[in-house]
Amino acid sequence: MSKENYIFETKNLSKFFRDPVDFQALKNVDISIKRGEFVSIIGSSGSGKSTLLYVLSTLDTDYEGQIFLDGEDLSKKTKNQLAEIRNAKIGFVFQFHYLLPEFTVLENVMLPALKLAKYPEPEIKKRAMEKLEMLGLADQADKRANKLSGGQQQRVAIVRALINDPDIIFGDEPTGNLDSKNAQNVFDTFKELKEKFGQTILVVTHDMALAAQTDRSIRLHDGEVVK
Repeated sequence: MSKENYIFETKNLSKFFRDPVDFQALKNVDISIKRGEFVSIIGSSGSGKSTLLYVLSTLDTDYEGQIFLDGEDLSKKTKNQLAEIRNAKIGFVFQFHYLLPEFTVLENVMLPALKLAKYPEPEIKKRAMEKLEMLGLADQADKRANKLSGGQQQRVAIVRALINDPDIIFGDEPTGNLDSKNAQNVFDTFKELKEKFGQTILVVTHDMALAAQTDRSIRLHDGEVVK
């Protein structure tokens, strides 16, 4: 693997479900993601898109094959090591934002960095404000998360995913709960992160109009990458 070119790569990645019957959900998936690339995973319902994302992001470790992040073979890591890698190197944006409603926007953004504990709390607060400013959300910092619109909440979730300066951001249907205007705003945010800051992003989406705006799409069909 060329560390300079690829931040993320898989080799012969397969996933089986054994219950209630044997079923192969992923079949020898080989993908490579370059640094600073914005890539979408597309395919019909049941094609294995979300299963692939959960395996790639190490949330599911029951697979065969290899996954490399920044040159490291994740398939050889312990669960504790993977938890550390997830917190330090991977950002997540899910279909539902998972913000804590009783916390402010700023407090929600700070949470992953407080968990990582790489910086003291005042520095984390400063970095969180800088990230909110970067995406035009600084004026929302002191609001409770449940006072924001759905689109704003999802954009705050993106800022939270950025707080530890991850190597890659994974999005699992990040616009699935949004209307078309807010969905476009979220994708515009991703595009801005890629273009201005060189952020690597991989999203699962069923929205072909949004997928068309990414650098390229990886199509899955019955658990296989369609060439």
